[in-house]
Amino acid sequence: MNPTLMSWAALGVAIVCEVTGTTFLQRSEHITKLLPTLLSAGFYAVSFYMLAQALRTLPLGVAYAIWGGVGIILTATVGMVVFKQRLDWIAFAGIGLIVSGVVVINAFSKTTGH
Repeated sequence: MNPTLMSWAALGVAIVCEVTGTTFLQRSEHITKLLPTLLSAGFYAVSFYMLAQALRTLPLGVAYAIWGGVGIILTATVGMVVFKQRLDWIAFAGIGLIVSGVVVINAFSKTTGH
């Protein structure tokens, strides 16, 4: 299979695992509940491993920007849906800027390996 495609898939898994780890971190109640704490650490470990696999062909800056940016967007969404947290318009504007940045990187940057 195409190594670049595999790197993008690894980055996707890394993002999902990071968001899942952060969700369990919220459930751990300040690292006082054992199972959510262990699950959080496990998902973070898998996330970093998969991010490292993505870096085989993706540039560090691009991969990290997408990992962080998409992770922020998904984590905010989980916060709203799962934990019923509310965001104000400034938060939505900031998330919109993050989405714009990820789109610009993917659509126009020559460093993404298109």
